[in-house]
Amino acid sequence: MNFFQLGSKDIGIDLGTANILVTIKDKGIVLKEPSVVAMDAKTKELLAFGQEAKEMLGKTPESIKAVRPLQDGVIADFTATQLMLKAVIKRISKRYNIGRPRIVVGVPSGITEVEERAVEEALLQAGAREVFLIEEPMAAAIGANLDIAEPSGNLIVDIGGGTTEVAVISLGGIVVSNSLRIAGDELDEDITNYIKREENLAIGASTAEQIKFKLGCAMPQAEDEKMEVRGRDLGTGLPKTIYVTSSQIGQAMSESVGKMVDIVRMTLEKTPPELASDIMGKGIILAGGGALIKDIDKLISTRTDMPVYVSENPLECVVRGTSKTLENLEDLKTVLTNSRKR
Repeated sequence: MNFFQLGSKDIGIDLGTANILVTIKDKGIVLKEPSVVAMDAKTKELLAFGQEAKEMLGKTPESIKAVRPLQDGVIADFTATQLMLKAVIKRISKRYNIGRPRIVVGVPSGITEVEERAVEEALLQAGAREVFLIEEPMAAAIGANLDIAEPSGNLIVDIGGGTTEVAVISLGGIVVSNSLRIAGDELDEDITNYIKREENLAIGASTAEQIKFKLGCAMPQAEDEKMEVRGRDLGTGLPKTIYVTSSQIGQAMSESVGKMVDIVRMTLEKTPPELASDIMGKGIILAGGGALIKDIDKLISTRTDMPVYVSENPLECVVRGTSKTLENLEDLKTVLTNSRKR
């Protein structure tokens, strides 16, 4: 009997700080939404989630609370996370008739047992039959098609919204890993603070994110691009428009980007020599949304003297890894951090 005879009833989730992605066996990725919920401030009833809720951030009256329930890769607001997961599972259950699914979910490698239990609990209460946790760098490595079972070293760097995860993987296990609670969100904050300090202008989180996507870079660019930015002048309190350039934004992000590169170097310094020489041959693999920052691969390569490659569709690596884990759950049992049954 196939361990997973209910194939289509099982789902993989990348419960990210910035985005939540869901995959169903044989259907691929069926949901990709920002990890944001809007709820009634009094009754705590869900009003919207995903993109619809994200558009409300910073624009709600007192009666509505729009929040990002995960911070630094872990649950910061349990009620909001539960509401979001229930809404996600309800939406895909309706569309794909999945009943009570088994779920494989990606979690940061630096997560505590209390945080692990919070994720399990939220999913079980949202309607899961069983919950399996997999560390994000492991899921990202599987999703990036690295051969994790071989007795050979692979180095994966997963830069998400809340955490940067670095792991050396060999023989189906993580040999060395580091988790840094500095990633995409921190870069948005750096941009907000820089513009406040240098231009005396207050901008919202979504504006900062747009600036990062358009002008964010890890190394100085040959051609300085610029972008129009609207915000509130801190002197007059009135709306104001300014222009910012990619060199300014590179400067704003440089300290956090430097810390991300340092954690890659620290992980390499702790790597056993045999595995380090494997990595030297294969190169470092980047996954997660942060892998899309202009020239971050070049910067890591310069600082580590190793080839660096951005995986295909880096944003989807973790969720694709959960999907592949579902397909081979028996063989990949060892990569799961828990196997608790309901």
